[in-house]
Amino acid sequence: MTQSKGLVLIVEDERHISDVQRLYLSRDGFGVHVEADGSAGLAAARRMHPVAIVLDIGLPGLDGIAFCRALRDAGDWTPVLLVTARGEEADRILGLELGADDYLTKPFSPRELVARVKTVLRRAAGPPGPPPPGSAGRLSVDPVSRTVRRDGEPVELTATEFNLLAHLLRHAGQVFTREQLLAQVWGYAGYRDTRMVDVFVSQVRAKLGDASPIRTVRGVGYSATAPGP
Repeated sequence: MTQSKGLVLIVEDERHISDVQRLYLSRDGFGVHVEADGSAGLAAARRMHPVAIVLDIGLPGLDGIAFCRALRDAGDWTPVLLVTARGEEADRILGLELGADDYLTKPFSPRELVARVKTVLRRAAGPPGPPPPGSAGRLSVDPVSRTVRRDGEPVELTATEFNLLAHLLRHAGQVFTREQLLAQVWGYAGYRDTRMVDVFVSQVRAKLGDASPIRTVRGVGYSATAPGP
């Protein structure tokens, strides 16, 4: 038997969907546990400590938005991949703002699901390459512990938020389009929905306040200035 890549928790109330998700993730070497309602799923997340959570938004009991909020409020930053219906854009954006790491819109290929899970896990482990600046001015970034401090106080960032900030700081002064950031931070070459970049930039800015080094370059994308003394 090959060693498991870790346990993935699926929270999905449609049995035919969760069965396919379980099958493909298991084939790729993940352990899988399935819950069909949000309350049971949240309890399982707290009990089992999965490496990632595949979370449907439209759940009975506790919906995916409330699930994600409760998870993050408890300081649990397990990577979360939201699964949404086509008409749930507002919920999808809210889920990202609450700390979800990515999303898939139904219907989707189960192979894409596996690829997305593997991608959020790679992002949680951190990008390759030299570390971002260690400490300057009001902002301090520790690439080893993957922590950020503003004026000496810790700032809680999701794995994706940290990777986005680190990438921009690592290339301070360089301007990136949204498509470039999706490819280099998210790993999604050719991905069309660039709104996700704006949501994550907004989240990082909100958490860092006026210490944020991220700047909008109108008509192009985003850049970061190196924190000043």
